[in-house]
Amino acid sequence: MNIRPRIESSMSELVEWRRHLHAHPELGFEEKQTAAFVARKLREFGLEVHEGIGRTGVVGVLRQGNGRMVGLRADMDALPIAEATGLPYASTAAGRMHACGHDGHIAMLLGAARLLAETPPSHGSVLFIFQPAEETLGGGKAMVEAGLFRDFPACAVFGLHNWPGLPEGQFAVHTGPVMAANDTFEVIVEGRASHAAMPHQGVDPIAISAQLYHAWQLIVSRGVSPTDAAVISVTQVHAGDTWNVVPDKLVMRGTVRTLRPETRDMIETRMREQTDLICRAFEAHAEVDYQRRYPVTINTEAEAQISRLAAADTSASEVVVNLAPSMAAEDFSYMLQEKPGAYVWLGSGSAENGRNLHSPRYDFNDAILSTGVEYWVKLAHRALRA
Repeated sequence: MNIRPRIESSMSELVEWRRHLHAHPELGFEEKQTAAFVARKLREFGLEVHEGIGRTGVVGVLRQGNGRMVGLRADMDALPIAEATGLPYASTAAGRMHACGHDGHIAMLLGAARLLAETPPSHGSVLFIFQPAEETLGGGKAMVEAGLFRDFPACAVFGLHNWPGLPEGQFAVHTGPVMAANDTFEVIVEGRASHAAMPHQGVDPIAISAQLYHAWQLIVSRGVSPTDAAVISVTQVHAGDTWNVVPDKLVMRGTVRTLRPETRDMIETRMREQTDLICRAFEAHAEVDYQRRYPVTINTEAEAQISRLAAADTSASEVVVNLAPSMAAEDFSYMLQEKPGAYVWLGSGSAENGRNLHSPRYDFNDAILSTGVEYWVKLAHRALRA
């Protein structure tokens, strides 16, 4: 199926869509204009459209008789970042920008929806899932809880993300874990204030926090197998407000990333135990708020193979199968907890010159739009034949 000429002829329009979306970013669960744009395009393509799923999510449905149903997902939200690109299509919304390429993901899936509507599969249904609030707010979970797969019983679901640092147009397809689980923690250490010149009269939460930090790093270096992967990062420490007083309280916040549920359980348990024991040993008290956010994103073997074959059938320069997973997180994991599926990376070229994700100078590489559309179309046909 040579669809490349049709895709190339539509490139100017794909770029126009992407840059329009880039100029009008919306944060998680606020994607009203974006969702309206998506719904309008899907209706123009002649698809069945459902809005307001998981608050601002949109689903387009292409039905072609009986058979399997597969889902293709793109994320829609932007980030609370002030854009610094200076581009003519830069964000028109102060303090918000598409700094992760979700504008490109939308454009690619819309392009695939139009092409599949023009050249539909012989049988089966395709869901075009436009998900809100991927960035920390769990829009994937919201769509699942709103009945996404109850109302649209897909056999499998697939996702894609542009990937700076991977050569332009190259795919990375994993079997098993591809993105990490994301947990957050806040630990409040309550000691006893004292004059800084007489620390023996108090209980110093700052000194205790150093003990906690060291102990937590030993969980990773000595409690996790060297062939496993885990990260405990303290990202905030807040204490005190003057030069000559040891404060009575300190707050530490951070994130934990893991690739295996067993490792996730172990780290949470040990962090809680060590925090309690160390603080009690120094006559302090600790409160721990440990929250599990996104689960591990795990590709199922059969669907990873479908994705691999579809990627190999595009004009991609190469398909990589042995790339290490990322310790970043992705709420597509909630959909993969419900359905088999796969999440792939599409290389967008060098991560330099403003193409690193979540940078105020980030700009999506429009050159990979055509490859993304081709992948989605060929994946849909292949998955419906499985």
